[in-house]
Amino acid sequence: MLKILNVVGARPNFMKVAPIYKVMKRQKENFLPLIVHTGQHYDFSMSDSFFEDLEIPQPDFYLNVGSASHAVQTAKIMIEFEPVLMEQRPDWVVVVGDVNSTIACALVCAKLGVKVAHVEAGLRSRDRTMPEEINRILTDAISDVLFTTCQEANENLISEGISEDKIEFVGNVMIDSLFGNLERARQRRVTERLGVRKNEYAVLTLHRPSNVDNEDTFKNLMLTLIEISRRITIVFPVHPRTKVNISKFGLESVIEESNVRLIEPLGYLDFIALVADSKFVLTDSGGLQEETTALNIPCLTLRENTERAVTIEMGTNQLVGLNSQLIKQRAFEILDGRFNKTGRILPLWDGHAAERICEALVRRSQ
Repeated sequence: MLKILNVVGARPNFMKVAPIYKVMKRQKENFLPLIVHTGQHYDFSMSDSFFEDLEIPQPDFYLNVGSASHAVQTAKIMIEFEPVLMEQRPDWVVVVGDVNSTIACALVCAKLGVKVAHVEAGLRSRDRTMPEEINRILTDAISDVLFTTCQEANENLISEGISEDKIEFVGNVMIDSLFGNLERARQRRVTERLGVRKNEYAVLTLHRPSNVDNEDTFKNLMLTLIEISRRITIVFPVHPRTKVNISKFGLESVIEESNVRLIEPLGYLDFIALVADSKFVLTDSGGLQEETTALNIPCLTLRENTERAVTIEMGTNQLVGLNSQLIKQRAFEILDGRFNKTGRILPLWDGHAAERICEALVRRSQ
């Protein structure tokens, strides 16, 4: 039996770990799965509610690191994770995505000789000003097995000199969670509770420091989105960091007078139901680019680059950057029925990626 420590830290991690944990629990003869929550996200709506929505138990270990600068947070996670690792001596540690918890726990494992599996490996934005890009590159360099979501990720890893025998193309566990929970999510009737109708609203998410921490950038973005909201309601679940800056930059009154509706962050089930019934999505998130592609929902990504290029090549996603004219042009194309991108199910985005990951861990442990 393999003892596995599954690491979660920030909101995007939960949807990736949940299907893996559930498969491991079903295969009792093969796995003893444990969950380590670093506490990188500590607000209930940003963290704990996801355990409930995804039907996974409370973590076996909670490190309680909280918010801090990248360096301080990464260091805190390493310090708190090391004694857990030394006490538990797992066969594998599974890290997911590209947050500080990912690289911090992988580094501790590398120093102590514990095998690391990186889920969602090989994604590259080619923008090293993004902290996540540094986390991805370093985690991939020190992991023992790299589970990828698309063939492009395999090619990225090989081009960086990583041995092909470390790479396993398994598909996308985010889509496992999406397909596995969508029907249950729709039963919650979130649109009725919010007073919006299917296909008559857009969804907005904004949280990246490059978009919300600079006053001029954030103001220009919000004024552009307010202009779009004259034609369609924009539902905006506000990230805590973004909420602070809305107040700091004096944007509250102009937003209140618009058709941009600020709401509190949603749990996973409510959020995917909201996205699934929307006309389109505007986001600077990574995972939403994938989920909208799987749902065939148009997505406008408010970034200059993306590590999920496959969603542009094969899906519904378009990069619009921070260009006000381009953002409005693409949004109005959607509203006028002239948006010509359609999504499709990508190879191995079939809801069974977690099963392939677990099979590979067993095989690689023999």
